[in-house]
Amino acid sequence: MRAADQKGRYWIAAFLYTSCPDVCPLIASNLNAALRRLPAAQRDQVRVLAISVDPKGDTPKAIDRYVAKHRLLPQFRYLGGTRAQLAPVWRGFHISVSDSPDEVSHSAYELLVDPQGRGRVLYDAQVTAAQVLHDLRVLMRK
Repeated sequence: MRAADQKGRYWIAAFLYTSCPDVCPLIASNLNAALRRLPAAQRDQVRVLAISVDPKGDTPKAIDRYVAKHRLLPQFRYLGGTRAQLAPVWRGFHISVSDSPDEVSHSAYELLVDPQGRGRVLYDAQVTAAQVLHDLRVLMRK
């Protein structure tokens, strides 16, 4: 899946990892809650693309467990891959990733992109569902 595949819909890029003990589950929960609060017709126009920052730990099974545990909607796509596949994406979004044997450290921001592929809103790790919902509603009215 590529950003170009999202042309014509709103999408949010988020950088997460499945074994994160703190901020990643909160970000995922808030973005998923924003999706849940959208009417079905609008929800179909939005995707969350959670891009792994832990290629070793975010195996397909780990991702499947994370999606099930957090009850992520189908519009919430968790994308894994190898370091070679993910590193160009990280660079493209200016995401810094450091994985030591004991922990993964990464930039934690989310970017709301419009249907034309333009970044519209940059969120920090404390983004709330209400903030995302408000911004989507404003942009969808235009």
